[in-house]
Amino acid sequence: MRGRRRRLPRVRSDTAKRPVCAGADGDDKRGFVMQNGRMESSKPPPSGSFSPYVPETSSLPELTFRAVFLGTLMAIVLGTANAYLGMRAGLTVAAIFPAAVVSMAVLRLLGGSVLEENMARTTASVGEALVAGAIFTIPAFVISGVWDELRYWESTAIMLVGGILGVLFIIVLRRTMVVEADLPFPESVAASELVKAGQGGRQTGAAFVFQAMGVAAAWELLKNSNGVKLVADSATWFVSLGRSTIEVAGQQVSYVGGFLLQSPAASPALVGVGFIVGPQIVATLFAGAVLGWLVLVPLALFLNPELSAGVTTAAGFGELSEELWTTQVRPLAVGTMIVAAFYTLYNLRTSLIQGIGGAFGYLGASRTEGSGRLDTDVDFRKVAVSIVALAVPLFGLYWYFSGSLLGALLLTVLMIILGFLFAAVAGYLVGLLGSSNNPISGLTLSTLLIAAIVMVFIGVTGNSGILGVLAVAGVVCCACGISGDMLQDLKVGHILGGTPWKMQVGELIGVTVAAMVLIYPMILMDRVYEIGSTELPAPQAGLMALIAEGIVGGEMAWPLVLAGMALGIGLILVQAPSPMLIAVGMYLPFPSTSGIVVGGIIRWWLDRTLAERKATGEQQTRATNTGVLLSSGFIAGEALLAVGLAFVVGASEVLPWLVLPTVANSALGGALVFVLLYYMLVRMPLNAAGSGPSGAGGR
Repeated sequence: MRGRRRRLPRVRSDTAKRPVCAGADGDDKRGFVMQNGRMESSKPPPSGSFSPYVPETSSLPELTFRAVFLGTLMAIVLGTANAYLGMRAGLTVAAIFPAAVVSMAVLRLLGGSVLEENMARTTASVGEALVAGAIFTIPAFVISGVWDELRYWESTAIMLVGGILGVLFIIVLRRTMVVEADLPFPESVAASELVKAGQGGRQTGAAFVFQAMGVAAAWELLKNSNGVKLVADSATWFVSLGRSTIEVAGQQVSYVGGFLLQSPAASPALVGVGFIVGPQIVATLFAGAVLGWLVLVPLALFLNPELSAGVTTAAGFGELSEELWTTQVRPLAVGTMIVAAFYTLYNLRTSLIQGIGGAFGYLGASRTEGSGRLDTDVDFRKVAVSIVALAVPLFGLYWYFSGSLLGALLLTVLMIILGFLFAAVAGYLVGLLGSSNNPISGLTLSTLLIAAIVMVFIGVTGNSGILGVLAVAGVVCCACGISGDMLQDLKVGHILGGTPWKMQVGELIGVTVAAMVLIYPMILMDRVYEIGSTELPAPQAGLMALIAEGIVGGEMAWPLVLAGMALGIGLILVQAPSPMLIAVGMYLPFPSTSGIVVGGIIRWWLDRTLAERKATGEQQTRATNTGVLLSSGFIAGEALLAVGLAFVVGASEVLPWLVLPTVANSALGGALVFVLLYYMLVRMPLNAAGSGPSGAGGR
């Protein structure tokens, strides 16, 4: 049993644009490129009458065991990888593109059809979407101290109910939002073009993914403290500027000045994230890191002379600096996140109003049966009955958490209403702007605040109130994550000629299995790396925990939070590119942020080199997509090996011989990985792009 943890939030930045991954091969007819951290089709969707890739009269295999099994397996793998990445870096990687690439590669070997590939990708992507909702909220139970550790049954219930409700809500809205609404779905178009480009024996790009996975996994084995440790993740130095004596209120006060300097994390996954999101986003993120670690931490050290009075060594000052960052800078960053989250919603106010207003209109316009295979959803009557039926276990869940019958009833009604509306909003925004702009944390924060006020109003406070509020936020967050992802998947299926009801069944299967399995790696990561620590800071969950504690539990460092809110307002007034990203940069450990920055610099260097070589649009697309696929492989390989080592640690309690040795801890050796990453993310994409105007020599 662990005591109450002093943790704070970290945010999966909506504005921090959720990165996406893409395929490797592109051509001038079926290309797609990364722009502003999102995958975009290199050509607009066709206008006029719509014809799917697979005709409606086709009877190709679709909802087959092998397609669903492969999709479910990928949902677990990609969900596990994103759980680790999200809790470590505050970002998740959309699974639609790597899932599409792996589905094509595997099912091609088995003679699968394009509709089976679509089914496997659809089933796979729900794992990432569900875990994105889970990591923003479920770790908050531990960070707030109401749980000593993650609990399987309670966490699974939140993920399962929230995920299934998200699927059911979108089934109702599918026809109008996917077929009738004039929404561009940029990432869906890009994914469908990727699938089309991979047909007919063309390269899928899967080799890049698996090669990068192997490299990242091998490196993690040498870097992780639970592996065969040879290299250090980063190095730390404290640079002292000596003592200064200043007269304050007639007294001579001795102050200490200095900076805690840390090298970038030697992490292929973090570098991959930086490459995917691009230099503009990482520059904004790094601005927050500079503000937090190189301005506020030295300032806090200087303004707390009584804390440094007995410290004499550089190591002692380094530890004190990290403690000041944890206890003073992070709460301030949380205040900035709060303002930034609502500012994000404010910027989307027109789309939000349209989404909420249109939700009821969509409900009336939707239908279950159409003229054929491409227009048939799961029976709406069954969907309505299922939503009502799910309200019963939902009520029991909230009663269990809050211990209040009235509170459980109000929370259930609140969740159904807000869940449907916010699911519609999330889906609408994904259709309009892509999944990178799905404001999950903002919508969840709004739900949490409303639920917290309701709990306080009816007198349910303390741990019971915190439990109830976090449970509502967890269900809504999972529902919003699934809804946006599902609409994106259904649009891909619509373009390719998939059958809606079969895809919806695949989504339900994927959500059910993922909810039952994905909490296990999260539990292991908490036990080995500890949620809320510098290894797994889980910023979004920390934000939810702080708000729940502050309003319901009556615990909040209000002066620091309010100062952070003032900082957020100031950033908005000077039109900072992304106040949310800046706040996340302040909140994250400096090695993590600077590791992401390295990836952004490598991406900038690749773009610059392509421009200097006067590469054609086709060559630029091929090079960029190769780098994105390699980056997604780095992310998956490192995350899966880290989770695998957590399993080894757990097993070593029974089998002591499984404990792996620590050979060395070389920071210089750790820096060597950046040379390898430069080669793989610059030289390999350039080789794949080819040198001639037609791209000769590319893969």
